[in-house]
Amino acid sequence: MQTTDELLGERALSKLKWRCRRGLLENDLLIEKFFRRHEATLTVSQAQGLNDLMDLSDNDLLDLLLKRKEPSQLSEADAQVSASTYEAMQVLNLIRAAATAPVTDPF
Repeated sequence: MQTTDELLGERALSKLKWRCRRGLLENDLLIEKFFRRHEATLTVSQAQGLNDLMDLSDNDLLDLLLKRKEPSQLSEADAQVSASTYEAMQVLNLIRAAATAPVTDPF
């Protein structure tokens, strides 16, 4: 059994990336930027937080990522719970930080 501080394995990371594919391009771009920045250090706990965020609708997720809303402001109770876990908040803050960070060109 994996501990929550253990790094996410390659197979689990691949599954998580597939799970994170969204219907809104804006969400995909922000999440992709997050993965480019953090995938090598992503923990099991953070993966759980990201999974919690993926339970949200695309519009709710985008509102959170762009800081238009906080989890407590989401309209559905289930969405509030999913987005308010400690792990989800930790990942949400990492995604928001990655979204505002400059992109370094790997080429």
